[in-house]
Amino acid sequence: MASGETLGSSTDYIKHHLQNLTFGQHSDGSWGFAHGAQEAKEMGFWAIHVDTMFWSVLLGVVFLCLFRRAAVRASAGVPGGFLNFVEMIIEFIDNNVRSSFSHKNDMVAPLALTLFVWILLMNTMDLVPVDWIPMLAQLMGIEYMKVVPTTDPNATTGMALGVFGLTLFYSIKIKGPLGFASELTMQPFQAKNPALKILFIPMNFFLEVVSLISKPISLSLRLFGNLFAGEMIFILIALLFSGGLVFAVAGGVLQWAWAVFHILIVLLQAFIFMTLTIVYLEMAHSDH
Repeated sequence: MASGETLGSSTDYIKHHLQNLTFGQHSDGSWGFAHGAQEAKEMGFWAIHVDTMFWSVLLGVVFLCLFRRAAVRASAGVPGGFLNFVEMIIEFIDNNVRSSFSHKNDMVAPLALTLFVWILLMNTMDLVPVDWIPMLAQLMGIEYMKVVPTTDPNATTGMALGVFGLTLFYSIKIKGPLGFASELTMQPFQAKNPALKILFIPMNFFLEVVSLISKPISLSLRLFGNLFAGEMIFILIALLFSGGLVFAVAGGVLQWAWAVFHILIVLLQAFIFMTLTIVYLEMAHSDH
């Protein structure tokens, strides 16, 4: 009986930490917050993950405020610590854009900077101890609170669809509708014989469309999967080492060790998302 209760409490603990604060329409037609995963699921497509929206917007505002502060303080003199740090990030992004993007488009560098810093800030929330903010939220009467927006596939898919939309826009703008259509139908299989060309069109179209659609899917799921796995490990460590001073110390050491390693994942996933965005836009501007 005791083990059954432990399993139940452990399951509830994990479910609670993985549940978003969801607002939507209840089955009786009223609108409000969901109380549990099943009720959130029943709300359907138009339900909103309020915690994901709140933290992503908040961190976006933090990014804008910090970089605006650096821009206002910029001068010809020797930069201070914070300004020097911001300039290092901008130079890092600029070098990556110059090495991967060979066309003239003044939008690409600001977009890459925004994605990198914004995703990095959202990923960094995973390093906050898993119980701190949810417990504070419960004291304020908020039942659920997920603080890492990139562990929500809705957030990562939204960003990936934004990149995908820009890729389609520039593909059609630069190459024209016919040029973009020819990219989807005239490769990878090519032939000089007109009959074979026509024969290859459906096959080429299928392969190219699959390749095109896989870009936003892989972009979103890669970021979501890595951050979700990292968050799950933090939750499991907190769960396994709860109960007693010795367990608390051991859990704290293990949490710290995983956090040190996880910093690499936090940085790497932001960098990969930014780099692939630049590469996809480069492909949209280039002829095959």
